[in-house]
Amino acid sequence: MAIRLFISYDFDHDSMLKDFLVGQSKNAGSPFDFADASVRAHLVGDWKDKVKGRINRSDQVAVICGKHTSSATGVAIEVAIAQELNKPYFLLAGYKDGENVKPKTARSGDKIYEWTWDNLTSLLAGDR
Repeated sequence: MAIRLFISYDFDHDSMLKDFLVGQSKNAGSPFDFADASVRAHLVGDWKDKVKGRINRSDQVAVICGKHTSSATGVAIEVAIAQELNKPYFLLAGYKDGENVKPKTARSGDKIYEWTWDNLTSLLAGDR
């Protein structure tokens, strides 16, 4: 089952976490495979329109939450766009130490899920 996933993350602090998530999909026995639609560099100009198009063409949005996510303007905008487009999204804890923070535009009821294989499989299947 191929899931087109837009991965939102703090480009300045958490790029390696995005790479880990993409890498997990390539593990043998993975029940999912995703086409990475995330932004790989800082965008300029009409970047919000470009991101909106990428999110719109995605099935879901994974938001990797790290220690600086609440100050990552791009992540906040990407989450707001996902909400505007009614795209399902989930927040994934980037670090195990518990210092992960939500983006500013996350809803108060949005939970940050622990990054485990079972949670990831369940979230991608839409079982929340």
